[in-house]
Amino acid sequence: MTTTLPGAGAPGAANPDATRPDAGDGDLTRSVTTAGRRAAKRAAGRAATRGGLDRVPKPKAIAVSALLWVFIIGFGFPVLWFVLSAFKPGGELFSYPLTLFPEQWSVSGFVEAWQSFDFARYFGNTIVVALVTTVLTVLASAATGYALAKYDNRWLKVFFVCILATTMLPTEVILAPTFIVIRDLGMYDSLAGIIVPSIITATGIFMFRQFFLTVPDDLVEAARIDGASEFGIFWRIMLPISRPIMLTLAIFSFQWRWNDYIWPLLVLNDPHQFTIQIALQSIVGAENVNWTVLLGASVISILPLLLIYLVFQKYVNGADLNAGLKD
Repeated sequence: MTTTLPGAGAPGAANPDATRPDAGDGDLTRSVTTAGRRAAKRAAGRAATRGGLDRVPKPKAIAVSALLWVFIIGFGFPVLWFVLSAFKPGGELFSYPLTLFPEQWSVSGFVEAWQSFDFARYFGNTIVVALVTTVLTVLASAATGYALAKYDNRWLKVFFVCILATTMLPTEVILAPTFIVIRDLGMYDSLAGIIVPSIITATGIFMFRQFFLTVPDDLVEAARIDGASEFGIFWRIMLPISRPIMLTLAIFSFQWRWNDYIWPLLVLNDPHQFTIQIALQSIVGAENVNWTVLLGASVISILPLLLIYLVFQKYVNGADLNAGLKD
């Protein structure tokens, strides 16, 4: 006679409670599985990297690395000398023998450049010109590039050829007619006279057009079917996925406007409207040059460009050009 305990089940039958994992075991199993998959992906990536490195001949890799280091030293050493010289007192700049590091560190050149030459005003004028021009350049180039890439019209193609043709003209050729237009519009001797002619750039239009050509037309057609307006398609779909191009053009545009010298020199006459490059030129006297002030002001002038590059470089390099798209 066999006695069956309550809840034990029939003899020889499997206990369902003994084989059903509880919630904690399920989470643990999924965690282990996920961790295993991640480890496998990392291992595959390391193997692919090792495989890629192994395919490069070592003598060739060493030669390429050595050449790159030569370029780094060749371009970096003058910049390093320039920055360190800004911390030298005036008596050490031309002392013999020349030394790379200053014997007595001094920031008097920076302080005098910022206070004696109204450097803060010049700095602010240049920031206004660079920021406003950069924003308008990115928006105008993106809109023009989108129209040239996604609208099928014969005259748009002719217009694009005309835009590219402007890159064949030296800047000096169009300075005179541009100056006449700015003068007649009443923008002479103002920051607007620097900003307006610099908004449209053939380089930016070309960059956006080439990018938008890679975007499938099906994406635009699907948005139109869903009832999106043309401006909505551009603003809410095309512009966000072109973020890498936007950031790249923004960096270049900011650098162009920050370092611009010829055009502000022609347009600006009021010292209160001077940009930083015109201010640096005014430090150089007819008979003598205050090198400590000039070097300090020059180092200050490159800090915004360095900051812009360091902040936005990771976004440009790490951006996904295929974001939002499907094969």
